[in-house]
Formats: sequence, C-alpha cells, structure tokens
Amino acid sequence: MLWIKAFHIVFVVSWFAGLFYLPRIFVHLALVPPTSFAERDRLLLMAKKLYRFVTPIAALAIALGCWLWFGYGFSGGWLHAKTTLVVGLVVYHIWCGRLLTQFIGGAVPHGHIWFRWFNEIPVLALIAICLLVVIKPSF
Repeated sequence: MLWIKAFHIVFVVSWFAGLFYLPRIFVHLALVPPTSFAERDRLLLMAKKLYRFVTPIAALAIALGCWLWFGYGFSGGWLHAKTTLVVGLVVYHIWCGRLLTQFIGGAVPHGHIWFRWFNEIPVLALIAICLLVVIKPSF
C-alpha cells in the first residue's frame, strides 16, 4: 500500500501543477489584444496540451486515491471532507476544460481579474486537503 500511496501523491502533485498553471494561461489569454493572433494561438496551444496531459494524471490520482480508500476504509469526518474537496476539484477541472473550449471558439469568457481569482481556488483546496490529511480532525 505504501507504493500506491507514493504514486497517489506524485499524481496529485502533478494534477495540482496543471490546475495551478492552466488558469494562469487563461489570465494571459484574457489579456491578449484582439489583433495578436500569434500570441493567442501560442497560448491556446499551450493550454490545450496542458489540459490533455493533466486529465489522465487526474484520473490516475483519483483511481489510486480510491484504491487507498478501499484498502484502508472510509472512516472519519476528515475523509468525508477531503472527498468532498476532491469532487470539487474534479468539477473545477471540468470547468477549466469548458473555459478552454470557449477560448478556442474565440470567446473571452471573463476578464483577467476574474481569472486571477479563479486561479486561487485550487490553492485553497490544496491547503484544506493537506490540513485534513495531516491533522485528521475528528468532526
């Protein structure tokens, strides 16, 4: 089980790297002037490749997390809270994919300030998840 836990951590860290960086690309896409086609195309290419790369990593992180869950058992309020946050991260990941689709279609769904705040969501989730896993509060 320690190998599963180690690889779960590796894939979670990798998934979070993508969740941190993709919205930063969105910030830059929202700032691209309408006449700067080369810059927009370069950023879209980066975003598409990152999303395609990070999606299977997310699936592996979740699959290994489920393996650990079934191996150790699902007990404690902290684990319910962590699972809820992970479900929220999956929704966030899908939301990023939809925003990317809007950018690909030529739209700018929100301004750069909105995307700067949107980028903070996974940071808050990571802090909460780490605290839950390490401290394991009983509630």
